[in-house]
Amino acid sequence: MFGGNVMGIIAAFIVPHPPLILHEVGRGEEEKIRETRDAYFEVGREIAKICPDTIVISSPHATMYADYFHVSPGERATGSFQAFRAPEVVLNEEYDTEFVKTMERFARKKNYPLGTEGERNPGLDHGTMVPLYFIRKHYGGAKIVRIGLSGLPLYEHYRVGTIVKKVAEYLDRRVVYIASGDLSHKLQTYGPYGFAPEGLEYDKRIMEVCRWAEFDKLFDFSEDFCEKAAECGHRSFVMMAGALDGMKVQAKVYSHQDVTGVGYGVCSFEATGEDEGRRFLRQREWLEAEEIRAKRMEEDIYVQLARVSVESYIMSHKRLNVSEAAKELYMKELPEEFLTKRAGAFVSIHKFGALRGCIGTILPTRENLAQEILQNAISASTEDPRFSAITERELPYLEISVDVLGMPEVVESEKDLDCKKYGVIVTNGRRRGLLLPDLEGVDTVEQQIAIAKRKAGIDEEEKVSLQRFEVVRHT
Repeated sequence: MFGGNVMGIIAAFIVPHPPLILHEVGRGEEEKIRETRDAYFEVGREIAKICPDTIVISSPHATMYADYFHVSPGERATGSFQAFRAPEVVLNEEYDTEFVKTMERFARKKNYPLGTEGERNPGLDHGTMVPLYFIRKHYGGAKIVRIGLSGLPLYEHYRVGTIVKKVAEYLDRRVVYIASGDLSHKLQTYGPYGFAPEGLEYDKRIMEVCRWAEFDKLFDFSEDFCEKAAECGHRSFVMMAGALDGMKVQAKVYSHQDVTGVGYGVCSFEATGEDEGRRFLRQREWLEAEEIRAKRMEEDIYVQLARVSVESYIMSHKRLNVSEAAKELYMKELPEEFLTKRAGAFVSIHKFGALRGCIGTILPTRENLAQEILQNAISASTEDPRFSAITERELPYLEISVDVLGMPEVVESEKDLDCKKYGVIVTNGRRRGLLLPDLEGVDTVEQQIAIAKRKAGIDEEEKVSLQRFEVVRHT
């Protein structure tokens, strides 16, 4: 296994990162996860057989941004397990600066949010150090590349993996990819995070994906499901899958344990040749585009209006007025309701099931509803501070919805709310937050209020006044 003189991504490994697994940290407690520890040593031996030039590690505990992938800069980095009562365990690693610079250059060409800016802590994180601890027991060679995850959707993490693959091939490097990440943290009632049924389901599903290297199924884990399962490695695993894009893969599961209440999986994936049938992001984009083309035939006039506004602005930077929008929709003029009614409106944009932008107005700010939708569609696609502006290449994959808001009304208590029927507005002084009704993953009024508070920067314990409003949702 893992033989030959092939260049590029030779193999990839999924590994956990509990500091407890180190003898110096666990001090005997590591025996509880002996199976995982033994598997880790086997991984170290396999990597030594490969003799990679570069080890790329994606870690959930490296510098992370909502809309940017951070790659650690500099020549070297040091880290220790002092925070885990083992200051004597120190790692000093050399970065593959040529690999990093080439990644940055490739990303710039594609206008992709990846680079070395914004480092917060130059020291090695434990998500990076735990794998290296075991690797260095067997193999002292190879420079490293450390990549942080982001708040961007799963497909963007896959795309980062494809950049890693292209750079490995371009530089003619022998590369091993390490996807550092624990599985669910909610597997046992006695665990540090308690129990959730989604935790058991997550571990079962992810280990099946790994057993058969069915990386296309990694996209089927929703954000809401992953959050309830309290996993920390899924984005790292997706990035790894991107590094093996278009490759035949021989998979091996070494171990899976959940005795501490946290899932630890150890798996390997040997690249054995090319396979066009395993270009999973390309396949997913094609399927999504086909589904969206079919859905567009059913979109009502509200969504059509928002879509032509987005497309016009993204493609030509042109803001359509009402009459121009009507022409784009092959109409002499818009229905009377758009021209005479005034109302607040939210435009929400999703891509591959993940939110890509959402901005709106609680009360009307424009002369009529048509203008409200036209403007808010542009704002949602370019001004949502949580996301970068939508690009022209993304337009075929966008799902758009429009919520037209009724007038808010004051309510006395949470008893007057219904998270499926009413949106909520929370106010504390000059701080105000809003959440629309009937959102995926928001199942209680308490959740709805808590999220609205966070959006407004209001602490959980602070008192707020409440308003509710009804919504007519157009899809």
